[in-house]
Amino acid sequence: MNDEILQQIQQVYGVENWSAGYFDINPQGHIIVRPAKNDPRFVDLKILVDDLLTKQKLQLPLLIRFPQLLTSQLRTLSNAYQTAIAQYSYEGQHYPVFPMKVNPRREVVEEFLRDSSRCRVGLECGSKAELYAAVAQDQTSESLLLCNGFKDEAFIKTALLAVQAGKRVTIIVEKLNELKMVIKLAQQTGVAPWIGLRAKLYSRGSGKWASSGGESAKFGLTTSELLDCVRLLKETKLDHRLKLLHFHIGSQITDIKRVKNAMKEAARVYAKLRQIGCQIEFLDIGGGLGVDYDGSQTRFESSVNYTVQEFANDVVYVIKSVCVDENVPQPNLVTESGRFMTAYHTVFITSIRDEIETFAQDKPVVTIDDDDPQVITELKDLCDGINGKNYAEYYHDALEHKDELHTQFNLGLISLEDRAKGEVLFWESCARALKESEAENFPDDEFEALKKILAQKYLCNFSLFRSAPDSWAIKQLFPIVPIHRLNEAPSDYATLVDVTCDSDGKIDKFVDLKDVKETLELHKWKDGEDYYLGIFLTGAYQEVMGSHHNLFGHPNEAQVVIDNDGRYHVTKVVPGSRINDMLLFARYDKAQLLESYRKQLAVRVEAGALSKETAEQLASEYEAGAGKGTYLE
Repeated sequence: MNDEILQQIQQVYGVENWSAGYFDINPQGHIIVRPAKNDPRFVDLKILVDDLLTKQKLQLPLLIRFPQLLTSQLRTLSNAYQTAIAQYSYEGQHYPVFPMKVNPRREVVEEFLRDSSRCRVGLECGSKAELYAAVAQDQTSESLLLCNGFKDEAFIKTALLAVQAGKRVTIIVEKLNELKMVIKLAQQTGVAPWIGLRAKLYSRGSGKWASSGGESAKFGLTTSELLDCVRLLKETKLDHRLKLLHFHIGSQITDIKRVKNAMKEAARVYAKLRQIGCQIEFLDIGGGLGVDYDGSQTRFESSVNYTVQEFANDVVYVIKSVCVDENVPQPNLVTESGRFMTAYHTVFITSIRDEIETFAQDKPVVTIDDDDPQVITELKDLCDGINGKNYAEYYHDALEHKDELHTQFNLGLISLEDRAKGEVLFWESCARALKESEAENFPDDEFEALKKILAQKYLCNFSLFRSAPDSWAIKQLFPIVPIHRLNEAPSDYATLVDVTCDSDGKIDKFVDLKDVKETLELHKWKDGEDYYLGIFLTGAYQEVMGSHHNLFGHPNEAQVVIDNDGRYHVTKVVPGSRINDMLLFARYDKAQLLESYRKQLAVRVEAGALSKETAEQLASEYEAGAGKGTYLE
């Protein structure tokens, strides 16, 4: 690959900006994945996908999980806080916990806990199902098991089971009534968990989730409710079990200034509680540490204007400053940075299956006949006459002629063949005008809009709602890059549509360093040729938030690790959903469906429209179809 093409490719896709050192492009033009930041070992993603499709007999779409990236991110987070603690001589320790809501898959949870002895990593649960799974996980004696979210007695009883198994369980109180339930069950059972209080701060985060913090936040105790909880704990002689103060100002905080303000306020609340006799040992700063999805390092919603080290430095410095000022002990710091811990570890692979034409493409040159309507001949003249000086004027004329063409058709003055001929000429005029505009350094906005209209629409074999739902729901940007052919300069502009029967099933916003692109640069695609696209940084929330729209199920999944000599191993394969799986999800009974279909065939046999042999063959095909995958084969 020559340097000029590499520079162009990096500029187009920005891999070095958003990859955090995990992804790169090799001389063959393939995306490579490293097990740790800037590690010399790597796996060639194109070769890996080919092997999974041929040797493992998997089909696209395909979710590839790299568990070593989970460990690397956890260690990056832990090292950032250890560095800050040493730099500022902070007296507390760092306790990372993984919020299971971010990605509750067993493979993810167990991978984090496998490294728990080094980083003291624990778990955070927000539901009874998450807690039930967490209770049975092996954790080190130092790590925490935090219980967030709204709770009933069944939730609290399950938490007490974990206490009796020797875990450091902390039930974080969201409402005063929850504390009353905890106290009642502790008195009845003689088993008392650690207790945390979640404060509702005035400070708010920034970005899409800013509203999850502040005075109108869904979760948290007001100042008066905090004092009521402290009073109740002292009355019941359980105040010695109050160990933690928690707060959360929002996910994916884009602006570091908001973090500083929140830490200052939370540290003051902690200090005042210590001064009234609360022996709190842990300050849980919640999540919020963001991921730079677009690589711009800005306050844009899909980016952050700080590094993890800057984040940790500000947290440690601000909290220490307040504690010194208030003359209280410096608490242990708990973080719930689930997005940062998981986003990088999965790559979703899909392929282009077809092209959806929105205008006439690759049509033969239009010839003008003597009896063609005047609007057709004028469109032909415009099309042939476009050049670098008149392209804008001729483009505007073509727009007027297109309106005239449709008006005459609606009045019955021209034929369907005339309309087809005129439309071909109009779109060809647009394409030529756009080509001339691209030679300008600063083309008008209308030609940027025209570029999107003329862009290819490629049908990709995946469900947006299943595998990248945040792209649809909150317009989250995910890096999308071809995993091969990156030693060639892209020549086409495109948007992507999925296989669902939903007009929202499309991606038409793409990562760019300075802006948001409305088209993605791709290589020329030809029917019958493999062209694989990777959607990166989908490891946080996407798996658990994905829906079964149109009854498209989970994609095939593979887990891959890279050993010390640089070879990769497929350690686990999880088959994707079958049609039968989705029928059960929608509460259909496979046997009942087959019986109903057989009855319909029997009616046809009785009427003489089918033979018994044909009917039996059709029934067998219908039955076998339930075992097929839900995506295109």
